[in-house]
Amino acid sequence: MNQYKVVLLDADMTLLDFHRSEREALSKVLAAHGLPCGGGVIAAYSEINDGLWKAMARGETTQSALVVERFARLVKLLGSSEDPEVLNREYEQGLGREGHLLPGALEFCQRLRDGGLELAIATNGLPAAQWGRYRGTGLDRVVPHLLVSVELGAQKPQKEFFDRALAALGVSDRSTVVMVGDGLETDILGANRAGIDSIWYDPAGKPLSGPAVPTFTAASYDGICALLLG
Repeated sequence: MNQYKVVLLDADMTLLDFHRSEREALSKVLAAHGLPCGGGVIAAYSEINDGLWKAMARGETTQSALVVERFARLVKLLGSSEDPEVLNREYEQGLGREGHLLPGALEFCQRLRDGGLELAIATNGLPAAQWGRYRGTGLDRVVPHLLVSVELGAQKPQKEFFDRALAALGVSDRSTVVMVGDGLETDILGANRAGIDSIWYDPAGKPLSGPAVPTFTAASYDGICALLLG
């Protein structure tokens, strides 16, 4: 597999424990506004949020709209009059302070870097949250590039996201690039559209579904390293 020189890495649930970050940041924001912040509320928010991100991947909404809409739906569910824009802004800031790596993620990146691969995180996440966690977890000392959809002006799975990401990295030969991520509808479908290879990171053993076709599938960081480092 030594054809690859550049590895694009998804952030949330590939390297970062987004569920923990979401739970802790959201609980603090809701509590600060006197809103319920128990497990049921967090689960309801997660369902709303996940649905909107999937809708964005299908081209049905935009990132700027969804981040406010998720809180608009939540405050309506809670019967609250809190301002969704304020809640979202505070949540994004809090999320940036709640950086938690998945077990073994930093060591995984170090192995790829030490193997001579150029690494870049390619994420649909929000800038304040992603930059805060990138620096706070120490990923910035191992992975030299962070490419965020808002800053690129396009999001996964759009081909334009990958076009702009590769341009930012100065890469012209797409056969040397591989996308690694857990998202079939974002990471893998986007790689398909951009004409680059992909590794679907699937530690839970989920069945392949939808139109996305990964080049490879791996259930662990060791499995990814075996594919990329031989």
